[in-house]
Amino acid sequence: MRSWSGFMIIILLLPIFSLLVFAVSAESQKVQGFHELLDEKLEIKEVSLPQTSYIKAGNGQVISEMDHPVNRISLSSGDISPFLKDVFITAEDQHFYDHAGFDVAAIGRALAINIQSDDIEQGASTITQQLARNIFLNHEQSYNRKLSELLYAYELERKLSKEKILELYINAIYFHNGAYGIEAASQLYFKKSAKDLTKAQEAFLAAIPNNPSLYDPMKHFNHTKERQERLIDQLKEEQLISPKEAEKMKSERIQLQVKQRIDLYPDYVSYVEAELRELISVKEGYQDKLLKAGEQEKASLSAKLDKRISQIMEQGIIIETALNPALQEKAANSLNKRLSYKDVEGAAAVIDNGSHEITALAGGKNYKKYNFNRAFQAYRQPGSAIKPLLVYAPYFEHTSAVIHDQVNAGPFCKNGYCPQNYGGARYGSTTLEKAFIYSYNTPAVRLLDDIGIENGFRDLDKFGFKKVTDKDHALSAAIGGFTYGMTPLELTSAYTVFANDGYYQPARAIRKITDLKGKLLYSWDDSKTQVWSEKTIEKMRNLMARTVQSGTARKARLPFGYAGGKTGTTNGYHDFWFVGLTGQYTAGVWVGKDRPGNLAAIESASPQLLIWKDIMSD
Repeated sequence: MRSWSGFMIIILLLPIFSLLVFAVSAESQKVQGFHELLDEKLEIKEVSLPQTSYIKAGNGQVISEMDHPVNRISLSSGDISPFLKDVFITAEDQHFYDHAGFDVAAIGRALAINIQSDDIEQGASTITQQLARNIFLNHEQSYNRKLSELLYAYELERKLSKEKILELYINAIYFHNGAYGIEAASQLYFKKSAKDLTKAQEAFLAAIPNNPSLYDPMKHFNHTKERQERLIDQLKEEQLISPKEAEKMKSERIQLQVKQRIDLYPDYVSYVEAELRELISVKEGYQDKLLKAGEQEKASLSAKLDKRISQIMEQGIIIETALNPALQEKAANSLNKRLSYKDVEGAAAVIDNGSHEITALAGGKNYKKYNFNRAFQAYRQPGSAIKPLLVYAPYFEHTSAVIHDQVNAGPFCKNGYCPQNYGGARYGSTTLEKAFIYSYNTPAVRLLDDIGIENGFRDLDKFGFKKVTDKDHALSAAIGGFTYGMTPLELTSAYTVFANDGYYQPARAIRKITDLKGKLLYSWDDSKTQVWSEKTIEKMRNLMARTVQSGTARKARLPFGYAGGKTGTTNGYHDFWFVGLTGQYTAGVWVGKDRPGNLAAIESASPQLLIWKDIMSD
């Protein structure tokens, strides 16, 4: 009954629709009203197809093809060969240039066949209908959908030229294995652009969309080849090619060269995608609204931001980054090499001092894309690695002390808080230099107490650590006691202040975002913030250099050039840190377990120092 009722609806409505369409000259006012109704209901303003987006390294190399939602590279009509157009018109819609979006005779034939079989076996869809289905509808086999398809096809024919419709169709159709459009298909199956295909290869690819699963050339090559030859015979019958040319095309050997999707450096790419969201959020005003919103409004704003990002991605963009592939490989390889211990993980970040760009980011051993990325998602206690930022630099800035001034390294207690030096060691009076390079704890707490906790945190706040809270404003923070801590990337970014005369600027991976034609869409415009004076920075660089030369970071010493930094170890040996800088780069390394656990057994190996040295060595 369902089928018969559907047939009756089609039979009744089709003549009415046809009369409305073809009575333009005699009943122009009435048809204009019908057109206005279609315009109101269908709203076809602009027809665009989702395209592949790309992430590029600093050297211009494509490192990721972002084919969500689809892998498509659109071509203009002029870049699609006339032969390929002939193939599709011959195979799918021989009256393409004559109809107004649908073929009444073909629909009649299909209805007869479907009535006979009591099912929807033949659709008689024109190229325009197929385009309408791909863009606006789904592939459900129902009469409601078919009627919608007719209306959309008619609207497309009213608003677009035949040339544009054919261009969109050839770019829209599915060629299986994730490829949409002829260019993506050509690159996938033959590793070359569609403009470089032979006619035989074009006909071979044109065989796929009619039934992508059946004509999948990877699984059913023979089926695809047989349909290719049938298409060539059709072209011959239509006298679009000569018999000799047809035989030559059929005899040409078709050899697939399947291209693997580009998806390199997953640690870095995962971060770039996160930074993309942040950049769009900032530039389009979402970030300010999210900061002020309640929980319910945040969820709504976040959903809107997700939708906006999808819209931007679908138009096809190029994300140009600062990735240095050689440094990235060094960082990833060193983590795997130096952290052979069970359950021990690590992360590393490398930032160019001059440009403030993130040049490498390692999120863990054998990192897989979208896994937990420890480089920017792991918030860990910083241990003594926080001392340069929260204690020593603020102390020099507020007191004008020099590195050889004395400080008490003996026991300290205040309001019940009694920190210990490493191993419970007790010291007397010592220099600021010695207290720093050997990472004594009690002097650091004393210094923060001397200048005032709020003064220290006023400086620290300028680095924008996301999870430093008011609860952290305590003396225990001087030796790394934070509620949540900070990520390796955050801490490394903060240390760039020591390479830039006391000025801080957030580190970014993304240089700019353009459309596929190179038009600038987004870029960061961060400003520099002066945190400390050049005199303070000079003292800090001196202390950090001494730490590498003869202090706790001796294993990170480089054969030439400046190298300075600070180690950090947290209570219970849960985290090992080293953040340091050379003339060109600042790099931070964290080593620990995802579920914090005692790592005393590997402390003497100092893997964090060796990883840093691997990355920074030429």
